[in-house]
Amino acid sequence: MADELPLTMRAAQWTTTSGGIGKNLKVNSEAAPPKNAGKLPTDHTLVKVLYTSLNPIDYKLAETLPFIFSKPATPCLDFAGKVITSRLPHLRPGELVFGKTDPPAFGCLGTYITTSATNIAPLPPKVSPQQAACVGIAGLTAYQCLEPYVKQGSKVLINGGSGGTGTFGIQIAKCLGASEVTVVCSGGNAEMCKELGADHVIDYRTQDVIAELKRSGRQYDVVVDNVFASAQLYWACGAFLKPEGPFITIAGTPSVSSVVSIMSAMLWPTMLGGGTRQFKFVTNNGNAEMFVKIAGWMAEGKVKAIVEREYELEEAGAAFERLKTGHVRGKLVVKVAAE
Repeated sequence: MADELPLTMRAAQWTTTSGGIGKNLKVNSEAAPPKNAGKLPTDHTLVKVLYTSLNPIDYKLAETLPFIFSKPATPCLDFAGKVITSRLPHLRPGELVFGKTDPPAFGCLGTYITTSATNIAPLPPKVSPQQAACVGIAGLTAYQCLEPYVKQGSKVLINGGSGGTGTFGIQIAKCLGASEVTVVCSGGNAEMCKELGADHVIDYRTQDVIAELKRSGRQYDVVVDNVFASAQLYWACGAFLKPEGPFITIAGTPSVSSVVSIMSAMLWPTMLGGGTRQFKFVTNNGNAEMFVKIAGWMAEGKVKAIVEREYELEEAGAAFERLKTGHVRGKLVVKVAAE
């Protein structure tokens, strides 16, 4: 039976990001539910959020372009929760689901969200809501970076293997048939990455990454750069990425320097000293069938979310402070409401 939607809900919200989003998040016990919750658009579902997970885009957009948000603003895109009501015939009230909110909406640090058919999927019985809450951005992005290019026997290089997208990427690459996965991470995360399926680990703190890649002689079918601190790895990838292989990044910030770096990699002609391999910038696009695929692997025990810590809603600000260090192992999860 569907829960009755109250007039207010609990949400961690900000009205300013001056000094950082983490310092400005406050729990509002009388926040307004989604505007379309009372009259759902076609193909939409109203969900009670049980858990959410944090992604860099949650703070990067808020801190760089705060003027695009209505205030008070509620962060977070990922969710796992319970259907309240749905205009989709395959989703029933009370059923557990997961996914992400529709772009450009955030809102998952609040009790209720609405989302469309492309961004929601049923939660398999063997997968916990805490695990599923990590899939929306990181899991789906990893899948969309790899699935078009990884075949049986492929070799994959992942820069930034210990974060949310990287930990999913290692496992998904193996599920897709990769014979070798090489990751770049800190030495302290090497064993974790190997346990997830990485065959080779390069410690960026003690090794010259580019020199090591050239020395190994391995030729990769795809490179996924989850960090993209600079375009240096791309400029050098002709030595270790096959001619037909793409160099993919998901990273960057809404800043002039980041945009210039990405655009130069994409547009600078090879004849003028530009890159010799195809450069792709991948953004997450909702796809319910892909969510089902990833959840199926999770139910089979082939893929899991690495959760560094679970926070209470009142601790969401501290969770963002931790995320912004850039050294999170896997994902950070926030409990939004009790089941």
